[in-house]
Amino acid sequence: MKNSNKSLMHVLGMSILLSMSSSSFAELIMDASGGKGQAALNWSSEEAKQLLNGDVSALNEEPTPQGSTKITTSVRSSNGVVTHSAPKTVQILDNSNYSNQPSVNARAALVMDGQTGEVLYSKNSNTAFPIASITKLMTAVVIADASLNMSEKITLTQADFSCSGCKSSSSTLRAGDSMNRAEALLFALMKSENPAAAALARTFPGGRAAFISAMNAKAKSLGMNSTHYLESTGLHPGNVSSARDLGILVNTASQYGLIRQFSTTPSYDFNLGYRVLKSNNTNALVRNGGWNINISKTGYINEAGRCVVMHTTLNNRPAVVVLLGADTSAARTNDATRLMNWASQLPKRI
Repeated sequence: MKNSNKSLMHVLGMSILLSMSSSSFAELIMDASGGKGQAALNWSSEEAKQLLNGDVSALNEEPTPQGSTKITTSVRSSNGVVTHSAPKTVQILDNSNYSNQPSVNARAALVMDGQTGEVLYSKNSNTAFPIASITKLMTAVVIADASLNMSEKITLTQADFSCSGCKSSSSTLRAGDSMNRAEALLFALMKSENPAAAALARTFPGGRAAFISAMNAKAKSLGMNSTHYLESTGLHPGNVSSARDLGILVNTASQYGLIRQFSTTPSYDFNLGYRVLKSNNTNALVRNGGWNINISKTGYINEAGRCVVMHTTLNNRPAVVVLLGADTSAARTNDATRLMNWASQLPKRI
C-alpha cells in the first residue's frame, strides 16, 4: 500500500484520528521522546550493561543529582552496548515519491523515520489488532518509569502462570523460581517469558490493577489512541494496538538504555541457583546480528499472528519497524528484512 503524507489524513489514513488528538503524528513522536519526570529515561546503555555484568557498584534506588536512577543487580551477559541519540526535530514529510515499495505478508506494517517522524511505509497502520507479547514493551516502560529497586528478589507464584481470559502458553520457568527484578525484566524482554511479565505486574506498588492502570495511562499520555491493555504479558487477545501507536511506543522505548540493552541481548544463561536456563532472544534478526537493532520485541498468539517491533538504524537513519499479523515466523522475518533493505536505499531527507 502506497500512502502520501502531505497531510495528517494522508499519512495516517483515518480522518477519525484528527478528532482523537489535536497533535500531529510527528508532534506525538517528539512529545513521547521528550517526556519529563522520568528518571529512568536517563539510564544509559553503559549502566544497563553494568546490570547485565553484575557490577554491584552500578546502581541504587536514589536518583543522582543529574536525575539518573541507579540500581543494583547481579545479572550478567556478554552482549555489547547499543547507543542511540534522542530525536531532536520532527516534521511530517511527503513520501508519495517513494517507489517500488515491497509487499508484506503481515496484516499491518509501519516503517517510520525515528528522528523526524516521517512515515516511509504504511499498511493498515491505524487499525487496532491484538498485539500479543509486544505488550511487554509497555510493561518494560512502566517498570522503568517507576524507578523500582531492580535488585529486589521476586519469587514466581502459580498465579503468574495463568490469567482470566488469557491464552495458554509454555514456559521454562516454574512456580517457586526466584530472581531479581532486573532478571525478570530480561526474561520478559529477551525471552518473552510470560510468568516473568506477570510477576513484574504483581509486585508493582498497588499490584496488578495499579500496573494495568499505569500501562493504559502511559499509552494515553503518549497519544496511543487505539491502544488498550488488559494485562502485562500479551496472552490476552484484548490487548490491542495499531502499528501507528506502536511506532510511538517503540520510539519512546528507544530512549531507555535499560530497555535497549535488555531487549537486544542475543543470549543469556539465567542461573536460578539450582538450575541454569540457557536462553536465546526470540528475534532471529537479533540473534543473527546482521542488523544494528536497538530495540526488539516479538509476539505471538493465534489472534495476533506473528508480530515484531524494532528500532534500528538504516543508512545512518534511526528507523522504527512494526509488523503485526504475519502468518509465520519466517514470513515475519522475511517481511522485516524486505522492509529494512528497501528503507536502507531511500534518500535521507534533511
